[in-house]
Amino acid sequence: MIISHKIRLDPSNKQATYLAKAAGTARFAYNWALAEWQTQYAAWKDDNSQPKPNQMGLRRQLNAIKRDQFPWMLEVTKNAPQMAIIQLGQAFNNFFAGRAQYPQFKKKGKSRDSFTLTNDQFSLDDCRIRIPNLGLVRMRETLRFSGKILSATISRTADQWFASITVDTTSNHLPPAENQGAVGVDLGVSALATLSTGEKVIGAKPHKALLSRLQRLSRSLSRKIKGSANRHKAKQKLATLHARIANIRQDSLHQLTTNLTRRFHTIGIEDLNVSGMVKNRYLSRAISDMGFFEFRRQLEYKAGMRGAVVVVADRFFASSKTCSAPGCGHKVDKLPLSIREWTCPVCGAVHDRDINAANNLEKYAVSSTVSACEGEGAGLGRKPKTKPAPMKQEFNRKLDLG
Repeated sequence: MIISHKIRLDPSNKQATYLAKAAGTARFAYNWALAEWQTQYAAWKDDNSQPKPNQMGLRRQLNAIKRDQFPWMLEVTKNAPQMAIIQLGQAFNNFFAGRAQYPQFKKKGKSRDSFTLTNDQFSLDDCRIRIPNLGLVRMRETLRFSGKILSATISRTADQWFASITVDTTSNHLPPAENQGAVGVDLGVSALATLSTGEKVIGAKPHKALLSRLQRLSRSLSRKIKGSANRHKAKQKLATLHARIANIRQDSLHQLTTNLTRRFHTIGIEDLNVSGMVKNRYLSRAISDMGFFEFRRQLEYKAGMRGAVVVVADRFFASSKTCSAPGCGHKVDKLPLSIREWTCPVCGAVHDRDINAANNLEKYAVSSTVSACEGEGAGLGRKPKTKPAPMKQEFNRKLDLG
């Protein structure tokens, strides 16, 4: 399986300047190639005898002119511009396949600064990484995984530099799940996750906790003169706070998903329409602060590494409206979000809204796995629209354990 390990770097001022220069070179090459791609594609549409643009041709074109027109590119590793153009080609492949939008130009200060190195252009020496034209840069920790190293992406978040090292490994680095049975997980705003066991996990809500400081730094930045040194300092302070908020959220989600995949073999969750949920102007900030998409991403790859199964119920599954009492299953017509507890009109059972939803998700997960093993006729009688990914497919994905 292919895994990536994101490690924080500890460069000197001179090394940080080189990394910023290499990232700027990669951004320039990406924008240059995108402009050339659009020009050549327009010429090809008008005259089919003209060559159709591709990343290989653009790389050769840049190599032919960079010594004369862009000699500063030679100050950094050759991988910086070349891999940027390769990534542009992948972006166009995703666009034509309908998996992504049309590639956009990268703006300095608006997009993440990064560049990629192939495995023949860098090497690791314990807690150090050797980068071409730069030398050894200290890392905060050693590489966790053993196997064939494929590539490394050097990126900057706020004022910190990171190396995401991709490794092709055959060994499983997580122990199997303890197999405490199945569990249903209902995600929410007041509580990040409610389990069918009755446990409730309150989210960290870092954006809410640091909102006043975030607003104060944003106002301070808006008052600074553009291009001034004070504006640059204010921008760095704001970026550092945004990074801290993201790190707190990531840490809480990692702890929760690790706990779930370590304990349970079968986990049932909902396929939430997060993009539609954030359109609610009253709840959009709270929903975004929870990180529902990141929760599912982490849960799926960790479950795959531990041999567990994540069953995703489709977004139209009425987990909250259906009575989870044994032998009942009555579904109410309406259940507004303001109602946190309700009584089943058929069996009289009193339900906590979130725990009831988690119980139904657990039943859904169990019935789906039984149906998969025993064929038609087993389970709830409802065929899930989203099936759990097989182990091999899960392992072939690039995993970022940063």
